[in-house]
Amino acid sequence: MPLPPRLRLLGQCGLELGGEPVELCHNGQRLLAFMGLRGRVCRTVLAGTLWPEATEEHARGSLRTALWKLPCTEPALIRRCGEALVISPALRVDVDELTSTALGVLKGREPSDHVQGQPTLGALTGEELLPGWDEDWVLVERERVRQLRLHALDALAEGLTRQGQTALALEAAWASVRREPLRESANRAVVSAHLADGNLYEAIRHYQVFRRLLREELGVEPTPLFSGMLPVHRTDPCV
Repeated sequence: MPLPPRLRLLGQCGLELGGEPVELCHNGQRLLAFMGLRGRVCRTVLAGTLWPEATEEHARGSLRTALWKLPCTEPALIRRCGEALVISPALRVDVDELTSTALGVLKGREPSDHVQGQPTLGALTGEELLPGWDEDWVLVERERVRQLRLHALDALAEGLTRQGQTALALEAAWASVRREPLRESANRAVVSAHLADGNLYEAIRHYQVFRRLLREELGVEPTPLFSGMLPVHRTDPCV
């Protein structure tokens, strides 16, 4: 069976047809990226978002040109449905795969070694959404994807710790910490995995490092939820 078309939005934007990369013009990339993230959009809204400084007539004309320049496929990558445009259900978008994996973890499905043939942890890490793109609609979607990833990594770390897979739990927790070092939930996940392994020294050391960082950057203390994980800290003013 022929390979389905694939749209890559995590990292450099790219389209593959039949497993081969296809070159897109700049507006073609923007059009496919927006549609790949939204799925279904009113033509007027789409034109106004992609060409906000143009008149409505000019923006709609630019949209028609961008649609005309897209590669011809069967079915079409984007089809018209009344006043809306709809992305082809045959198009595989990497952000959809990330979202599906992340939501599966957040809904409490037990962590498994593989999700759709790809390691769960690997599916939740990787490059950010459309790096270098600074349009408002991209910034909104990038933050959505970032938050989804962070919450899923935290939940994955917690689930793996419960299963006794502490080495993998630490990998998930550290992936979250690297993306946002001041995120307490991620740092709690690191400490939780160390405690589950019986490594009290490692847990205390990580807590101390995070506490210093939090003080230096924000001038605040960790929450009681975090400090309560290590009861020794409640009577140790030197920490």
